[in-house]
Amino acid sequence: MIDKSNQPSFQRLRLNLRQLEVFLATARGGSTRAAADRIARSQSAASTSLADLEAALGVELFDRIGRRLQLNENGRALLPKAQVVVDQATELQALFMDEHAAPLRVAASFTIGEYLLPGLVSRWTQLHPKSKIHLRIGNTSDVIEAVAALDVDIGFVEGSQTHADLVVQPWRDDEMVILAAPGHPLANRCATPHQLAQATWVVREHGSGTRQITDEWLLKNLEQVRIGFELGSNEAIKRVVAAGDGLGCLSRYAVEQSVADGHLIELQTRLPKASRKLAIVLHREKKLGRATKDFLAHCSAAGQRSAS
Repeated sequence: MIDKSNQPSFQRLRLNLRQLEVFLATARGGSTRAAADRIARSQSAASTSLADLEAALGVELFDRIGRRLQLNENGRALLPKAQVVVDQATELQALFMDEHAAPLRVAASFTIGEYLLPGLVSRWTQLHPKSKIHLRIGNTSDVIEAVAALDVDIGFVEGSQTHADLVVQPWRDDEMVILAAPGHPLANRCATPHQLAQATWVVREHGSGTRQITDEWLLKNLEQVRIGFELGSNEAIKRVVAAGDGLGCLSRYAVEQSVADGHLIELQTRLPKASRKLAIVLHREKKLGRATKDFLAHCSAAGQRSAS
């Protein structure tokens, strides 16, 4: 016989959206004070809502470590479900408003966020003037974490990293190119693997998709890679390469304007080409709203046009 004395009954299980919003904000901020700032409530009200939620569920959702609240296994199990409920409630509120009234939260790695998405977002807002897109740009690891934590609706990445809670969809093809300043000693010749191995390289930081494929490509084909600079953005790499004797390795999307303007040249080499798939990442348990589906279709159509 099952003892139901410690299980929440339908009479006692009184959850509300405010409690779930406080829970989600606390999970992201690490404290009820941070949660209160996020959702414009007092800290005491946020603390009360969180306590009421834990009482209704009959479990603690956080480990209390000093003043910081860290999700425990109960909280991690609730997180995606709570986000789905809150997202659906937002959709219900927007049901009789504009079809894309709810802001769309997008995260993208640097190459995609700086060179591919701006035009797509601009075209999207022209088609849907009342639609809002909140775009975050970081390295691939940052994007993976944001989608896994349900901080964003969609992620765009350029590396092969993934996560057990995510679904990865191929999006567009990309190619890596080696860059040099127009006055570089190797600029007007076909560089050999030995010459490339003796050169100084300017590369992205660890955790970026560009760095991941750069390492895979160069280490596979060169006897050594002498790294002079590790930088956190594509633009910084282009500036350092243009101003000195270092070589860079970046996406063709990131360099085509600089090459066209004559600030950089694409170095000719004897290395095999390095291509990769840019991808869209989504959370497995997140229900996609209409705006998310429409924006994905918008981006997919653009990817198909670029491939044709």
